[in-house]
Amino acid sequence: MSQSDYLLDNKRREAGTRFEALAELFDPWTFRHFDDLGLGADWRCWEVGAGGPSVPAAMAARVGAGGRVLATDIDVSWTAPAAGGVLEVRRHDVTRDPRPGEEFDLVHARLVLVHLADRAAALRTMIDALRPGGWLMLEDADPALQPLLCPDEYGEPQRLANRLRNGFRELLAARGADLAYGRKLPRLLREAGMADVRADSYFPITSPACAVLEAATVEHIRDQLLAAGLATEVEIAEHLANVAAGELDLATAPMITAWGRKP
Repeated sequence: MSQSDYLLDNKRREAGTRFEALAELFDPWTFRHFDDLGLGADWRCWEVGAGGPSVPAAMAARVGAGGRVLATDIDVSWTAPAAGGVLEVRRHDVTRDPRPGEEFDLVHARLVLVHLADRAAALRTMIDALRPGGWLMLEDADPALQPLLCPDEYGEPQRLANRLRNGFRELLAARGADLAYGRKLPRLLREAGMADVRADSYFPITSPACAVLEAATVEHIRDQLLAAGLATEVEIAEHLANVAAGELDLATAPMITAWGRKP
């Protein structure tokens, strides 16, 4: 998968705002699971599709001087400034490139697999990179499970928000995203031979970060929405004004987190 295949191109200026909003929304959830798995001193970790720097930096803080964190992505421009010490940043395509020539105690990917054309190849690569007893932790959204931006659709601003969110989902699906992928993670881990598989989910609603994420995302995909006839300039401007007014109860798609241990 090339960066040009990805709807939310990380080279766009809105990407940094999206990464910050995603970190505010989901980092506490992700880090809680890291701690539950026992991530700590001397662990060796691989963060796949790192995007922004917050998750690999948190890993590095937990593993300490005796550990190692490898953060990879097809575009490392947002992660590279965090490199140093135990944190290495490397360009890598998990669907095409060979796995790193080492084994890890923890491999983690958040909001990555749902976008990939060859999700099965990526999953195999990540499992192959684990040491026996190592943990794979995958986190992906499931937009089909809860497709509405405004679950409480009581007025025209909410209906407009949901129409634009539906347009976003159409664009994602056209690029090959599996909008029902998150719910499949526990089964896929079991079928891949992982042990002690567990999963849970997180569904943010009415967080200020949801509004920041929504505004940045709509700006990011404005041209695609217009080109596909999924929205007009007037509708986009009206929706962004509604978001800025702070009167919409905005939600994200549920985040499904699943984890399993390599026997």
